[in-house]
Amino acid sequence: MKILERLQEEKMISNQEICDMLGISRDTARRDFIKLVDEGAAIRTHGGIALPQFKDKIKAYKERVNASSEDKYKIGKIAASYINKGDLCFLDVSTTVKFLCDHLNTSSTVYTHSLDNAEALSNNNEVDICLLGGKFNPENRFFFDVNVASQLNDIYFDKVFLGAAGILKDGIYFSNFEDAVIKDLVAKRSKEVILLTDSRKFNQISSYKGVNFSDIDMIITNEKPPDSFRKHFEENNIEIRLINGGKGSQRLLRGGLI
Repeated sequence: MKILERLQEEKMISNQEICDMLGISRDTARRDFIKLVDEGAAIRTHGGIALPQFKDKIKAYKERVNASSEDKYKIGKIAASYINKGDLCFLDVSTTVKFLCDHLNTSSTVYTHSLDNAEALSNNNEVDICLLGGKFNPENRFFFDVNVASQLNDIYFDKVFLGAAGILKDGIYFSNFEDAVIKDLVAKRSKEVILLTDSRKFNQISSYKGVNFSDIDMIITNEKPPDSFRKHFEENNIEIRLINGGKGSQRLLRGGLI
C-alpha cells in the first residue's frame, strides 16, 4: 500500500498530504487511515497518522500542549477585557479563544462557527450568541457552509478575535481550507482584529494562509515573538501585548518590541 510506504519514510503523515499524493478525497484517505490503525500499523494523530513507535513522542507533545493551557487561560482573560458593552464580535475556533469565552462577562453579541465557543457561552446571559451553520467538521469542531460567505459579507464587526495554527513571515496559517476562508472574510470586515496565540505558533508551519499581517491590529501572546518578525509588526503597525505572570499584561508600543 502506497500510504504505508510513505508512512515508513516520513514517520508521520497528514490527511492532506495523502490526498495530494494519491489524488484521492479526504473521506477515502480517512477510511484508509482507519484501516491501518485497526491493523495496528499506525496510530491516529491530529489530522493524520504516525508510526506506532511515535506514540510516546505524541504523548509528550500533548503534555506540552496541556502545560501551555495556563498561558492560554491568561491570554483569553486579557482578550475578554477588550470587549466593550454592546460590541458585535466574531470569535474564532481556537482553544485560546475558547478561554476568552470563559472570561466574557460583558453584554455583547457574538458570532462564531465554533461548537466549543457556543457551548462555553450557552449559559452566559450577558451574551447573544449567533452560531454559523453548515456541515460540522468533527476534527476541528467548526461549522461551514458555502452560504456563510454571503452571510458574513452583510456584517461589519467591532472586533474579531482569531487563533492560529501557524504564523509565518507572510501571514497567519490554519490547518483547514474552509476555516481559513472564514478567517479571511471576518478579518476584512472588522474595525479591529486581535490575534490570540501562544509563542509556539511562530515559525510553525500549517497548510492554508487565511490572514495577512496587514489585517492584524494586535497580537496577545505569552512570550516575546522572534526578532525576525519585528519588521512585519512595524510595517503593519501591529501592537504586541504580553501576558505577565497572571497579574495583567505588558503592553508594548505598536511595532516595537523590548
